[in-house]
Amino acid sequence: MIETVAIIGAGPVGLAAAAHVLERGMVPLILEQGDAVGYAVRAWSHVPMFSNWRYNIDGAARRRLEATSWQGPDLDAHPTGADLLAAYLEPLGKSLTPWLHFGRRVVAVSREGIDKVKDAGRETAPFLIETDGAEGREWHRADAVIDVTGTWFQPNPGGTGRPVPGEAGNTHITYGMPDVAGKDHARFSGKRVAVLGGGHSAIGTLIALSNLPETQIVWLCRARTITRALGGGQADQLVARGALGTDLARLVNLGRVRVESGFHLGSVAGTGSLQVLATDGRQAEVDELVIATGFRPDLSLLRELRVALDPALECPSVLAPLIDPNQHSCGTVRPHGALELAHPEPGFYIAGMKSYGRAPTFLLATGHEQVRSIVAALAGDHDAAARVELVLPETGVCSGPGPQVAQVAATGCCGGTAKTRLDACCVKDEVAKDSGASGCGCGATEDASKVKACC
Repeated sequence: MIETVAIIGAGPVGLAAAAHVLERGMVPLILEQGDAVGYAVRAWSHVPMFSNWRYNIDGAARRRLEATSWQGPDLDAHPTGADLLAAYLEPLGKSLTPWLHFGRRVVAVSREGIDKVKDAGRETAPFLIETDGAEGREWHRADAVIDVTGTWFQPNPGGTGRPVPGEAGNTHITYGMPDVAGKDHARFSGKRVAVLGGGHSAIGTLIALSNLPETQIVWLCRARTITRALGGGQADQLVARGALGTDLARLVNLGRVRVESGFHLGSVAGTGSLQVLATDGRQAEVDELVIATGFRPDLSLLRELRVALDPALECPSVLAPLIDPNQHSCGTVRPHGALELAHPEPGFYIAGMKSYGRAPTFLLATGHEQVRSIVAALAGDHDAAARVELVLPETGVCSGPGPQVAQVAATGCCGGTAKTRLDACCVKDEVAKDSGASGCGCGATEDASKVKACC
């Protein structure tokens, strides 16, 4: 019988898991490496969320908060990370104070007295969670473990899985979503900035940079075209998410954001002015490079557990076909729970953003549904664990022809995309500039209806 459930991480999904554990009559043991709840959220507190409040509050967490003097936010409003902390996570964390243990970084999870190889007695042996912190090494025991440590602090490098030459330690390279309008304003204002990536982090950063009038912006999109990156537009059931692509398409059409598609980072040279070189020889000279190419899970703490992970995505193997961008044609992933997230290690689950491994498109509401199902399974309520209690909004994006925003990446204008020059809008413009002319003029107008979609 399960009595104590260790929850590694006190972010939105971890705190939701704790609320469900308490509702089921079990005891949560919440281990958090930071000194407050929402450790990772604080790093992106400046970021507006494209999902409104109704998708960001867990059911059990709401019931717990409503038993206090908490006043819930407007469900149709869109919070920032800071709003999520102040209006939801901090009050929820306060209600969970007896079970929260801050300053404990989990370094390993194992079975007490049994190594990874041994079968006999494995299912009944308690989990042993080793932590490091101000109190030194500590060991905690639990009957089950839910790993919700996320991926925010493990950004992908700019190359194909590894940092490219000149990337590691370069002080003019930023990862994730810098606070362009706030603490990082001076770093980017009036500079030449390149953003590498094609997901929501990259798009949000590009839009934020466009609000700095003197900043020159280059979008280094690794995909052959930017169509899919622009999303579903008005077909997206999350209006704010669809608007991201619409806004970026407008900026591209106006020439405010210059695009280099099919750009695969090869190397970075320089420490002041950066020479950002693509594998095909194209080069951008910029002052700052933002690498927004996604995140990956830290699996080191699970070395002594029997986990079944997809070899490519590093997510639970049963979940992989649902979220694999090589197979999954549409942007919306169906809700899933304990069945898809189970491992050969009884009583162990990975949930939240970490459960997606290296795959993108995770929504907070997905994590809430995951832990609801997982905790039901741990409590022995398998009917509840198997139920689907969430309907996710459609992205409006599928592979092939569809309602994507604008074919900004068309290659029919003036010979197609420029081959080597990032200050050229097309091949004809590139040839003109190489010969000393000002260019071919196809991108000179500010009228979006007249700008040809060269790049």
